[in-house]
Amino acid sequence: MNMYDLIVKKKRGGELSRDEIEWMIRSYTDGDIPDYQMSAMMMAICFVGMTDEETKDLTLAMAHSGDMLDLSAIHGIKVDKHSTGGVGDKTSLVLAPLVASLGVPVAKMSGRGLGHTGGTIDKLESFRGFTTSLTEKQFIRNVNEIHIAIAGQTANLAPADKKLYALRDVTGTVDQMSLIASSIMSKKLASGADGIVLDVKTGDGAFMKSLDDARALAKEMVSIGKLAGKDVSAVISDMDQPLGYAVGNALEVKEAIDTLRGQGPEDLKELVLTLGSLMVVKAGAAEDTEQAGKMLEDSLNSGKAFDVFKAFIQAQGGDPEQADHPDLLTSAGYQAEVPAPTSGYVCNIHTEEIGRICLLLGGGREKKDSCIDLSVGLVLHKKKGNSVQAGEALATIHANDMQKLKEAERRLQAAFELAGEKPAPEPLIKDIIF
Repeated sequence: MNMYDLIVKKKRGGELSRDEIEWMIRSYTDGDIPDYQMSAMMMAICFVGMTDEETKDLTLAMAHSGDMLDLSAIHGIKVDKHSTGGVGDKTSLVLAPLVASLGVPVAKMSGRGLGHTGGTIDKLESFRGFTTSLTEKQFIRNVNEIHIAIAGQTANLAPADKKLYALRDVTGTVDQMSLIASSIMSKKLASGADGIVLDVKTGDGAFMKSLDDARALAKEMVSIGKLAGKDVSAVISDMDQPLGYAVGNALEVKEAIDTLRGQGPEDLKELVLTLGSLMVVKAGAAEDTEQAGKMLEDSLNSGKAFDVFKAFIQAQGGDPEQADHPDLLTSAGYQAEVPAPTSGYVCNIHTEEIGRICLLLGGGREKKDSCIDLSVGLVLHKKKGNSVQAGEALATIHANDMQKLKEAERRLQAAFELAGEKPAPEPLIKDIIF
């Protein structure tokens, strides 16, 4: 068996066998297959696709490429959540401590930024000293003591996916359904949670642009999870505009803190309550999502969720004072408001372009070894359906490079479409797949 033959086979539309997929993943993980050959295979898959059987075999091969985490020492039913990635998606920063505040064990593995989307780990590293490099013992202890831990993907947990994740990010092979499904579910199957809720984004700022594709991806991942004996469901949510108002690591952390204090944007709160209700029910802490939603809202309003968030930051080495005083988080040297060219209503926001503007400013990774500037990004002042007067600010850009700031201003103004009539509102939650 050799990689050249497998690349040609897939390029010509052939179906890879389980043995071929297992050999390929094992050999790539061991370093026997170079990046350039695996890049060619990823591109062939993007053009030709994979069958359901190939996708299942790829998922299981990646899950078993390293350790399968044993979380049996954690008390109760462990739950986790994963998003397919979006612009301004700081959901986990609010959701995880909120669910944990009800005594539900949240054992979460998270990743770094991929393409134009930000990663939960990058955002959390806005806190001085915060680390997601936890030992298995620390991870289990934190979940048992404060009901929450968020760890980075260790070298021994689905190491094949870790290598492929970084490679796909820089070779234009991120947005392929089977690769997304296998990447997400391999980590989830290896990370040991009992119940999993998936947030599948759809729209301009998502990898799955159409609702049909998002629904197909959701069904594929739920099916993979159930075959592996996990309690999995998926929420399909809108990404035709950024979630909330902040885009950029530290800026999103500040908005998450506002939300945990009961003052955040309504769309972020709605998504968090929808996902959280499913997680709470899976953990057996509520009879149905209606009861779970009320419990979660009570925790937000009482400040209990914010207290758990601070305890979580401190337990993983971060400075809890920055949670109490988010102005102490890193900030950019330059700020500039971008004015509306005319009056009207915001009828469309090119969300992927918003994400790419954040990438331009330094808030994402152009190469797999790129360093992220945690302070940069932008804060929207207007969203779809809002009225705007000529000259009124559409958004504020936060930057550390004046040349990049000027380019971001030009591109950001073009990313907003204005019209004379107010557009019809669209639902944030598009579907739920069980």
